[in-house]
Amino acid sequence: MVQANHSDTATPATSRRSAPQTLAHHAAATVGNLQKMQPVAGPLFGSPLDSRYTFESFVEGSSNRVALAAAKTIAEAGAGAVRFNPLFIHSTVGLGKTHLLQAIATAAIQSARAPRVVYLTAEYFMWRFATAIRDNDALSLKETLRNIDLLVIDDMQFLQGKSIQHEFCHLLNMLLDSAKQVVVAADRAPWELESLDPRVRSRLQGGVAIEMEGPDYEMRLEILKRRLEVARLDDSSLDIPANILSHVARNITASGRELEGAFNQLLFRLSFEPQLSIERVDELLGHLVNAGEPRRVRIEDIQRVVAKHYNVSRQELVSNRRTRVIVKPRQIAMYLAKTLTPRSFRKSAAVLADAITPRFCMPCARSRI
Repeated sequence: MVQANHSDTATPATSRRSAPQTLAHHAAATVGNLQKMQPVAGPLFGSPLDSRYTFESFVEGSSNRVALAAAKTIAEAGAGAVRFNPLFIHSTVGLGKTHLLQAIATAAIQSARAPRVVYLTAEYFMWRFATAIRDNDALSLKETLRNIDLLVIDDMQFLQGKSIQHEFCHLLNMLLDSAKQVVVAADRAPWELESLDPRVRSRLQGGVAIEMEGPDYEMRLEILKRRLEVARLDDSSLDIPANILSHVARNITASGRELEGAFNQLLFRLSFEPQLSIERVDELLGHLVNAGEPRRVRIEDIQRVVAKHYNVSRQELVSNRRTRVIVKPRQIAMYLAKTLTPRSFRKSAAVLADAITPRFCMPCARSRI
């Protein structure tokens, strides 16, 4: 005790000021080590959750604001959010569906309600059921799934197999009828999942379907800035000029995944090319920045554009309704599908509406150039 007091007396003021900082540093390190030793609780079973995918790290923009609001409501309200049941989030690849679904599962697990959560991909669901059937453990698996509070399933477009879809249909019906929350994501809208059993498709359409679109410039720039902040945690000296970030955000427009790839390449190049110019960035990211190959047009894209232009919904466009306000947009969509995609008129008609007869193709055929 005497020696400690003597040391305090002899220590300069600058050292005394640095002591709290040193203490704070050690405390932060201790907390970090404890967090590593005590990982966040995971879902009841299923695919693992990525600790990076949280609501806090999700970049909000005009293209995903509605989906984010619905996701937060489900994570916070639980059974009180049954008006969004099932919630179906769809978009093309790389726009944040998996991030949002894992954020829902993580937030729900960490909430005071402590709900029983299952997060999995469609492929994992198929593998788990196939394994349970092989091991004569299917009843136990079904019982486990029936007692959950929140089911989050990703990549629904990959759910294959008649028996697997039959089991999923029973699970879906049981959870929805019991007011248990279901969240699903896919790369297209539920009515466009042609490989799904009609009963599953119908159930998924009974909730709320929200489309996430591509990020705008401000959102892309924010994504890059956040990635830079995370990278600086490992290397505080790391710096990418603002004009470089702005240039990349302005020219890479497809998805967040492409932005991630561009940012990783910039980090790699900066390690031995510290002075990158705009011209050098264009050279390095030539396959991403201003790529010359046009994007492949899908029938789903045609449906969305035509439906928006004629002020009808895509559900109406693919329905069997034959009113004037629906027939004309449908025929336009069929013609565009024939001219812009490899599909024939008959296949285009089959995609757009099950009840379309061949006579609806005739006006399109006469309009060919």
